[in-house]
Amino acid sequence: MSWRAKLSVRHKLVKTFKAGGFFLGEINRPILPKIHDIKLTTDSTIATFTIPNGLDPKLLTKHSYVFNQYFGEHVKLDGEYKRFTVTISHRKLPSKLDYILPDLSRYDVPILCGQDESGRMLAYDAVNEPNCLIAGEPGAGKSTQLRSILTTLIQTKTPDELHIYLGDLKMSEFFLFKGVENVKSVCVYPEHLARMLAYLHKEMKRRGELLNDAGVTHINKLPKRPPYILVAIDELLMIMDDKQMSKQIVQLVALGRALGIYVILSLQRPSHDVLDTKIRGLLTVRMGFRTTDLSNSRIIGTPGSEKISKVTPGRFLCKRDDLTELQAPYLSEESAEKILTKYKTDEWVDRFTDKSSNVRSIEQLTEEDVFNDAINEER
Repeated sequence: MSWRAKLSVRHKLVKTFKAGGFFLGEINRPILPKIHDIKLTTDSTIATFTIPNGLDPKLLTKHSYVFNQYFGEHVKLDGEYKRFTVTISHRKLPSKLDYILPDLSRYDVPILCGQDESGRMLAYDAVNEPNCLIAGEPGAGKSTQLRSILTTLIQTKTPDELHIYLGDLKMSEFFLFKGVENVKSVCVYPEHLARMLAYLHKEMKRRGELLNDAGVTHINKLPKRPPYILVAIDELLMIMDDKQMSKQIVQLVALGRALGIYVILSLQRPSHDVLDTKIRGLLTVRMGFRTTDLSNSRIIGTPGSEKISKVTPGRFLCKRDDLTELQAPYLSEESAEKILTKYKTDEWVDRFTDKSSNVRSIEQLTEEDVFNDAINEER
């Protein structure tokens, strides 16, 4: 049975090579890639092959859809110059995944991603991978992903360990987090967001001076570590025309890692104008939900996300070291609200927007004000 199955895979690969134009010479006498090995397991089929010298390897990645046409939806192609591996998964991702908090105790700042084809729930540590871009069309699952990431952080890190700053100029996503002790501000107007970014910029400078005075390279090495800071801004497009705010965001993304400041940016329709090469290179983790076309998916760094079906919201491609297809956990507003209730306090004041607070305009704050305010928080 095994050799018959392997023979069937080999025949399909040959058809794929011919249909995709992955050969040299004429179609009636083609020089095809050489198939070296075919491994069959319960979960997957893995085939290894090398392409003939002189064949452009970009053809395979450009026309990778041909592998899908012959082997189905769950195909992963890996390779660069000559040697390639195609993995055909026999498992299927769930069409919907209910949110359950996994054990994330080994992470300092856990970012929950989703479930892979093997059934594993994947997460990563923002301390090691500090900046993330989440992009996708309305209804693709981007907002739900942000909700589950933030709710997970609030459940796993105390207000003394992690401070969260949120920007939501669409006024539609982050209202649930008002009142949560970890959350220091939910900005929905540009002037408030400007204050928040100016404060964070000064806090970044203060932390840099702490590292310099202590002669260390990361806040984890300080005798007394200040709280980690997570900054999440939904719909980046709405503020990138503001040169001052866009400059401050780039600086946070570029310099925040050693200072314990981590950034999650999200937007619906990416473009080269919004995501120039300067900021794209710094957003090392990419979550590409369904996009309108190949151009958008390439800008995000998740080619193939344009193929995600509309009938599977929450499906996305995660780009870290590799490109992995995942299903995001679904956390409804109602469920999130129930979870967050016990983390809220009646004494909560929004640092930058609440009129009842004693916080002055950020333009009036001095360096001493910012320093003392941060010291008081740590206490």
